[in-house]
Amino acid sequence: MLRRDRQIRILIQQLTDACLVAASFWIAYVLRASLYVTNWLGLAPPPPHILTDAGTVLLAVVLIPITPLILESQGFYEHPISGSRAAILWPLVKGCMITVIGLALVAYAFHMPVPRAVPTFYGLISLALLYAKVECRRLMAKGRLHITPHKRRLLLAGTKNELARMCRELEGRRDDAVAIIAQFDLAHPLAQFVQAIHDHSVSGVILSARHTYFEQIENIIKACELEGVEVWLMADFFNTQISHTTSDELFGHPLLIFSSTPQLSWQSMFKQALDFFGAVFLLIVSSPVFAVVSIIIKATSPGPIFFRQKRSGLNGTPFHLYKFRTMVTNAEQFKQELEAMNEMNGPVFKLTNDPRVTGVGKWLRRYSLDELPQLWNVLRGEMSLVGPRPLPVDEVKRFNDFAHRRRLSVRPGLTCLWQVSGRNQITDFKEWVRLDLEYIDNWSLWLDLKILFRTIPAVFTATGAK
Repeated sequence: MLRRDRQIRILIQQLTDACLVAASFWIAYVLRASLYVTNWLGLAPPPPHILTDAGTVLLAVVLIPITPLILESQGFYEHPISGSRAAILWPLVKGCMITVIGLALVAYAFHMPVPRAVPTFYGLISLALLYAKVECRRLMAKGRLHITPHKRRLLLAGTKNELARMCRELEGRRDDAVAIIAQFDLAHPLAQFVQAIHDHSVSGVILSARHTYFEQIENIIKACELEGVEVWLMADFFNTQISHTTSDELFGHPLLIFSSTPQLSWQSMFKQALDFFGAVFLLIVSSPVFAVVSIIIKATSPGPIFFRQKRSGLNGTPFHLYKFRTMVTNAEQFKQELEAMNEMNGPVFKLTNDPRVTGVGKWLRRYSLDELPQLWNVLRGEMSLVGPRPLPVDEVKRFNDFAHRRRLSVRPGLTCLWQVSGRNQITDFKEWVRLDLEYIDNWSLWLDLKILFRTIPAVFTATGAK
């Protein structure tokens, strides 16, 4: 795993563990203060003001941040979550034992009024809660709520000798965050490389080669930056037009990363949290709308309530997008007959007065209610609340400019800059892509929030809807 990703993941785990430590410390004191527990265990009556003592508060302030550091010193965060339980449990047990012994020694040395049972209660409770967190992470790693793969899908590119060397080094280095899915020999044409990253929906390329292939390496980097695919280069610096360059390491090897997409950061983590909890909230709030719309669709036209279509998601990975059905059931069969009436220049199809749309469908589209089922796609991790709109797979295949594929380098969204910028007035796909790339290049959490706030009046006033 990359050092930057590993550091962020470890920090998130440590913050979570600090919260669990605080809960364990509080529960330990509550148990000791309980008359039922003291009578059951035959302990002396609890001291007065046991929970509000200044020494107790001081111990908590010190214990909460130091416990994750002790666990880190024991190697608790070094093992992959899919590894053996023993490799994870033993550092956890050692860390908890050290913390309990330290707690007892500090209380004794400074004559703090800490009941003797508290360290024992704390050790057992913290061990149980921290290990429960480990098991939850294991369950989430095996089967998450969403279908989208969580590993970085990497392609190795280099000379034959370099590929063999990298494979030997990576062999046996098990990692939950990366997956090597393909290899590419630099002796082959660039067109084969571009086809490989399309076929395998890769999110990153590891490049390693000798100086004789620098021209080919530069071409690969340019192809990747156009499509929004990260390049991890084990080589010297190259000039780029779009990408920003950062350095990192992979198993001790220095890397230069050329990326033209938003980097993993606290803002991106908040975006993921906003997507999940926002989708849950909106699904609950809109459940009456789901019921009413479903009844109306079923009563007014024959066919299913929901429309399902294969769309291109992150890095071009196909997924099934859900919408309320707004067209007749055989709409796809008539699409070719309407191609001549297409109002959008480029590979996408848009038609204002589409004869395939039902009467109810026109109303649903006017207020964007047909998009509501995509909240399920957001919940599954296939989409985001804000991002470039996902296009059908067949339309993506017709892209005649590879730079247009860079809009696939971020997760597609329910709403986007194009939708709140008057999509009825935009008839050129290049302008649509320009707005999407403007969003990608200037992304921030605040930009997402602004787009969401602008979407609300656009929906209620039916501004720019088709």
